Amino acid sequence: MSVITADRIQDPATGQQVDDGALVVLEGRIAWLGPAAELPAEHGQLPVTALGAVTVMPGLIDAHVHLCFDGSDDPVARMLAEDDARQVALMLRSARQLLSAGVTTARDLGARGYLDLAVRDAIAAGDARGPRMLTAGSPITVTGGHCWYMGGEADTEDEVRKVVRRHHKHGVDLIKVMSTGGFMTRGSAPWFAQFVTPQLTAVVDEAHRVGLRVAAHAHGVEGIARAVEAGVDTLEHCSFVRTDGSRSFDRELAQRIVDRGIYVSPTASHLGPVIADLLDEGPPPYVEINAMGGKVIASTDAGINNNPHYGLVHGLVGMEQAGMPTADVLVAATSLAAEALGLADVTGRLSVGHSADLIAVAGDPRKGVAALHDLRWVMTAGTPFTPDPLPAMPTLTEAQKQMVLSTKPKELLGRHVRTEVTTELLETEQQALVATAPGQER
Repeated sequence: MSVITADRIQDPATGQQVDDGALVVLEGRIAWLGPAAELPAEHGQLPVTALGAVTVMPGLIDAHVHLCFDGSDDPVARMLAEDDARQVALMLRSARQLLSAGVTTARDLGARGYLDLAVRDAIAAGDARGPRMLTAGSPITVTGGHCWYMGGEADTEDEVRKVVRRHHKHGVDLIKVMSTGGFMTRGSAPWFAQFVTPQLTAVVDEAHRVGLRVAAHAHGVEGIARAVEAGVDTLEHCSFVRTDGSRSFDRELAQRIVDRGIYVSPTASHLGPVIADLLDEGPPPYVEINAMGGKVIASTDAGINNNPHYGLVHGLVGMEQAGMPTADVLVAATSLAAEALGLADVTGRLSVGHSADLIAVAGDPRKGVAALHDLRWVMTAGTPFTPDPLPAMPTLTEAQKQMVLSTKPKELLGRHVRTEVTTELLETEQQALVATAPGQER
């Protein structure tokens, strides 16, 4: 129980600021908020933490992380080489790095063996420090599909339903499904859809039946369209990759996303501005979707190649630089993300009854999200945390930049597909999938 005072207290959800403000925290929740001069007498004897010339606001939310990956050049190789004990140690370190960057809630979208649930529960029990974690277990993917090595392979409607039921039995917070291939799995291509719509619909129906939301990994346009038709809750990446490897915004499909109220989680990391400059393809899809009235939330895909867990603010700066209004970026990283994760009544806002998940930064974030870099203080559920010193963010080498520039299918397939798998074979497999579902959009 304590009183927190600061020169500025801001809530991006309402746009309101309290100058010379105070927050009362009781039993881990916000009990009162207002000008310090109006602090109710019944709270007058509580200990006071005077933060001074800072802005207090809700803690940040990263809606897409992978605690099991280390953000190195080859995080998959490390994950495959480690036993479960070493993986848990890495995941606890990753969670602490998130918290040290001001992330007080995060959604883990892929780990093996339900290790993410063990880490979630250790943090919730107070045995380790980290953000509030929502966990998905192993992503549902086709045999040999993207992230197959996490253990979620399934190929039929009955099989995907069984995986959802097994995950629910173990206590996951949501379901992750790989609607398309991805860049980090040999034998997988991000522009190809992995499931037909009835299979995705089975995932959604079964998950919603037991009260779980569904996040769909979806790079390719066809996979995005099928996930939208199936009724998923969030679209991860949503990068509109075409079968020739290019990225081309589909306004009609984007309008369907907006009309259905599906949240777009663009995994906008610190590498976003660099890649955008290299590819020179115009505004990212999420900027246009946001301008259309869509629901865009903050996420980074933290843990994948050259993308460590302490980079959310860098990603938010990139979203701002890409053309998303500052106020919208702040909401995307707080109240709207909480809403997308089913936590609107728990966190993401400065409101009586909400969890005391708070950060304090020097400067005024409303004048530019770069102010979030100067993090001074963190609190999760009423417990203060002193952020750890964090390393500098990695930069792309010239060789890695050339890999980004090589976006044609044959070049990408040469890097991401097993040597014995040919482009023609992948195309044949894709045609076979489509053939099993007449009427499905190609």
